[in-house]
Amino acid sequence: MLDSLEETRTETITITEAAAKTVRDLLAQKNVPDYGLRVFVSGGGCSGMQYGMALEAEARPYDHVVEQDGIQIFIDPTSMMYLNNATIDYEDSLMGGGFKIDNPNAVSSCGCGSSFKTEGGPAASGGGCAC
Repeated sequence: MLDSLEETRTETITITEAAAKTVRDLLAQKNVPDYGLRVFVSGGGCSGMQYGMALEAEARPYDHVVEQDGIQIFIDPTSMMYLNNATIDYEDSLMGGGFKIDNPNAVSSCGCGSSFKTEGGPAASGGGCAC
């Protein structure tokens, strides 16, 4: 039985099959098949916060590590607060493809989807959308 002060919380992020395939293809192209995908949130962007992604060799201490479809996803604890239950997708279109994050924690987002705002989150830095 859990202590009355302890809270159980599942923190996770999901990657679609299309996004996982794209990441696997990138890892193969760059000849780093054992790397993972770092997903993070930073201040800035036209909505106040923005998403970022990078390929990294290994998780850092305290990272959340999600393994799905042969891909390791590394998320630092602060970013996880904003990305919990988000889904990473990859869309390919005539206007160009790209990764897209469907984030249930965002109350508004930029037209291109690369920046967002959460309830009580930081205000936008101004200047309009650069998408």
